[in-house]
Amino acid sequence: MRFLSIYTPDQKAGASPPSQEDMAQMEALIEESMKSGLLLETGAILPLSTGGAVVRRTGNEITVVDGPFAESKEVIAGYAVLEANSVAEAIEGVKRFLRVPGDGETEIRQIMEGSVTCAPKTGSP
Repeated sequence: MRFLSIYTPDQKAGASPPSQEDMAQMEALIEESMKSGLLLETGAILPLSTGGAVVRRTGNEITVVDGPFAESKEVIAGYAVLEANSVAEAIEGVKRFLRVPGDGETEIRQIMEGSVTCAPKTGSP
């Protein structure tokens, strides 16, 4: 089973750049997790304050709000795609990860397996 792991640092803790030691620990953990097959992909996500867009559909109307946004209440710092036999196994991998960056939380969601096709409804925009 594949899982998407989304890390959000604790904003109250006062975000500071990771130390060289923290970066070395994270690199070692990533390498170990890739070799074991638990980690398939990982990356950092820049905050909306640096740019991006929010695209929303309400009924038949689609609106786009371009960034950069002055304020964001939640900063997602990174993501990982995990391969695990169960959610419990994914949780154990995330617990190991959270020991490195410090306070924050990680949301874990199972990725739907198999082929998914999306066909537009007849008469839809």
